[in-house]
Amino acid sequence: HIKTINKHFMSINRLKIVLAEKGCTNKWLAEQLWKSETTFSRWCTNEVQPPLETLTKVAALLDVDIRELLNKTK
Repeated sequence: HIKTINKHFMSINRLKIVLAEKGCTNKWLAEQLWKSETTFSRWCTNEVQPPLETLTKVAALLDVDIRELLNKTK
C-alpha cells in the first residue's frame, strides 16, 4: 500500500520525540495551538505534516530550535 510505504520514508517531523523529551502531552500542546487532539496525533505519527507556521509556534511553546522538530535529510 502506497500510504504505508510513504509513511516509512516520510518521517519528517520529530514532534512525538520532542514532546516526550520535554515531558509534555499531545493534549496540552493541541490545546495551546487551538487544534484537535486528532489533528495533532496525525502530525506526531507523520501521517500529515503541520504547516511551517505551526511548527514555529510549537518550537516557541516547547522552547526549542525549530530544527529540533525536524528529522535531518542528510
